[in-house]
Amino acid sequence: MTTTPISEAIGAAEIEASFGEGERDAALVAPALTIMDEWRRFGAFLKRPTLDMGVQNEGAPTVLARIYALDMAAMFVLIGVASALIAAGVYIPETALAGMEFTWGIIALVVIGAPVMEEIAFRGWLSGRPGPILALLFLGVGAIGATILQASTPVGGALLGLAGLAAAITALFVLRKNPAMGWFAKGFPAFFWLSTIAFALVHLANFEEGSLTVLLPLVLPQLILGTMLGYVRVRFALWAAIALHAAHNATALSIAAIGGQLG
Repeated sequence: MTTTPISEAIGAAEIEASFGEGERDAALVAPALTIMDEWRRFGAFLKRPTLDMGVQNEGAPTVLARIYALDMAAMFVLIGVASALIAAGVYIPETALAGMEFTWGIIALVVIGAPVMEEIAFRGWLSGRPGPILALLFLGVGAIGATILQASTPVGGALLGLAGLAAAITALFVLRKNPAMGWFAKGFPAFFWLSTIAFALVHLANFEEGSLTVLLPLVLPQLILGTMLGYVRVRFALWAAIALHAAHNATALSIAAIGGQLG
């Protein structure tokens, strides 16, 4: 048996000896025996990201709860570091949430809207299937074209945007059963980290001031979260990344509210 970091993390030898081929494959994607084993499996995935995990939903609540716990542990460590730096007199720019009015609209945007939109944009295509990739391209071309034409030809811009949306939906429907493309699977580690880093960098827009040197460490939480979102997206499906993202944002918003950072 050729082992991968995923199989190594949960004891490939034991699985090889205990199960037949089909049962062994199922064991490799089932929840690990303990939460620490699950975290080790996640670490093994980061060493060599792969699409060869088998998308399935069995045990998803358990795995998501364990990865969420790891996310919370990382979040509280980073909060502790930030608090220590502030206490030492280091200036840390505030985020867009600072002083924001705490309304139901903000809650809906942060907890529901942002996870859905960001996961579609940054991880919807990580399956390597042609449908989601083409859909994202069509949406991007339509949105860019609509923005360019909006000033001179509003109707034309709107039509181009709708055309991009229609093409995206068509691609998703027509190509919904197509498997991951071979070239994408081979280059998946690069695509995984491209998605993760881009997700972190886009959150630089949360800050209105500060040099790049100062701000880059401040998007470390998004970088860490992005690795976890990519992991559950590949292991299960896009819905899992959206759910974990929503849980993260809801927790972050609650902490900000308790800390008096929301108006």
